[in-house]
Amino acid sequence: MSGYSYVPENEEKAAKAYGRELRVSYKYAVELCRELRGKKLEKAKEYLEDIINLKRALPLRKFKKGVAHRRGLTRAYAGRYPVKVAEHVLKVLRSAEANAEYNGLDGDKLYIKHISASKGRLIKRYFPRAFGRATPHFRHSTNLQVVLEER
Repeated sequence: MSGYSYVPENEEKAAKAYGRELRVSYKYAVELCRELRGKKLEKAKEYLEDIINLKRALPLRKFKKGVAHRRGLTRAYAGRYPVKVAEHVLKVLRSAEANAEYNGLDGDKLYIKHISASKGRLIKRYFPRAFGRATPHFRHSTNLQVVLEER
């Protein structure tokens, strides 16, 4: 069991959520977390909805070799629309928002203090092939952690 990599200074002003072993792309989750870090919660949810509706592209900084240019990007030339990752991140953000409401925090003052993605468990499967061989088909999972704080 893994804990949070960030511990808030004031626990009463923070809300946390953790998505364990999500079956989404790790590299797009890292790029999306980098883009959302430090944003207000409402702006982050709008951003994720725009990605899901293919209105705004996620700028790629690290994993961009051979990726096409997307319209509307300002700080990067390459971008994609990782819809599945955005849906899962939005689900974890809504969970953190519900935890914040339960703790009595003001929803308008919340911002993303910490968000990170880490590699999860490797799910190993094998395809049977001809002549008694087998081909590995490994599925990667992603752990996602979010800490919201009140400003």
